Amino acid sequence: MENAVNHRHVKVNGLRLHIAEQGQGPLVVLLHGWPESWYSWRHQFAPLAAAGYRVVALDQRGYGRSDQPEDVSAYTLLHLAGDVIGLIRELGEEQAILVGHDWGAPVAWVTTMLRPDVVRAVAGLSVPPILPTGMVPLSVSRALYGEGFYQIYFQKPGVADAELAKDIPASLRRVLVGASGDNPRNSRPQPWIIPDGKTLLDTVPEPPSLPTWLTEADIQAYSDDFARHGARAFTGALNWYRNIDRNAELLAAFQGRGIDVPALYVVGDRDMVTSLGGPGRRRTDPRKVAPHLRTPVILPGCGHWTQQERPAEVNTALLGFLAQLDRAPTG
Repeated sequence: MENAVNHRHVKVNGLRLHIAEQGQGPLVVLLHGWPESWYSWRHQFAPLAAAGYRVVALDQRGYGRSDQPEDVSAYTLLHLAGDVIGLIRELGEEQAILVGHDWGAPVAWVTTMLRPDVVRAVAGLSVPPILPTGMVPLSVSRALYGEGFYQIYFQKPGVADAELAKDIPASLRRVLVGASGDNPRNSRPQPWIIPDGKTLLDTVPEPPSLPTWLTEADIQAYSDDFARHGARAFTGALNWYRNIDRNAELLAAFQGRGIDVPALYVVGDRDMVTSLGGPGRRRTDPRKVAPHLRTPVILPGCGHWTQQERPAEVNTALLGFLAQLDRAPTG
């Protein structure tokens, strides 16, 4: 039924991956971030499908209803990009448009860098094109922010895993509200630092209420999918962070490569990501990495959960970007 979001599993690179799909037409693959799932794109399915696109969102490896490999090294960006390319082929398509949010954005950027023959166009939400590795190396983050930086904190085996899995709904509620534009602390975005002697969840207290864009039913939908992996509910997701330095090694040969297809970047002005780089440091102009980048879309008052906090604005930006692709040749 074209008007419904349909769910199934596909076999890709030896893994069983869960996908949600709707619509017919050119393929648009939606790549979620941490700590989310296909469900983070719930507001994008109907508008994109109605505009004439085949929309597919997956639970990426380690997440939700998809398989969770035990080996920490099975979560590199090469594995993740391979999953995307394998999925496109499994769906019977030659090309796709990629849209990624948070960690899904580096997956989209790196996949595009590696396979511009398969990726027709790319959009990143929250995380700009940082190539060739997609993420800042841990040595740089450690020098800038110290041992309390959340990506460093996530390196400790089992620590954040157990903390987050103890009460999955509460953990998700705290993290989602804590990094949103509705948290007054994010009126001036700053890096996520866990002070010495504190835990991750100490920095994101239980919110007194949920913002309008997030309901208890949404929290439950996420929780049900994470809970499928039991005590390892968050381990697969955290293993992505545990490969940041490995990614730098594996992708070093691609230094200097860029994004050679039409690209879009969307970010909230209250997103923590906008604060990264350190005092007095300037980000590289993203157009040096992606010369075909459209004018970035900045969403006032929006925090980290771009497509959930501002679905109407994100959908407008995506549909406008896709319409431009249909009117003009790529390249």
